[in-house]
Amino acid sequence: MDRVQGSAPVRVRLPGPLVDLFPGSVRRLEVEARTVREMIEALNDRWPGMRDRLCDTTPAIRKHINVFVDGERARLETKLEPGTEVFILTAISGG
Repeated sequence: MDRVQGSAPVRVRLPGPLVDLFPGSVRRLEVEARTVREMIEALNDRWPGMRDRLCDTTPAIRKHINVFVDGERARLETKLEPGTEVFILTAISGG
């Protein structure tokens, strides 16, 4: 498990299309993070390049990616409490 000093585990669920891009990645995991930004860094430490799929260069969460923390839409600065459940979803569009 990734360790961030002063943090506690949060549960993360990744979308299938993202997992498919990173061999060895999983749909559900725990990482230690205090913010969404730290969580994304922990994911990138495990699977280099994942941050670039989730964030743009501003940095901000990409427009076609949605991050939900305990059911609420989140930003990089969103704080994570121990045991928080984080869902990362890809946007679905159609017509």
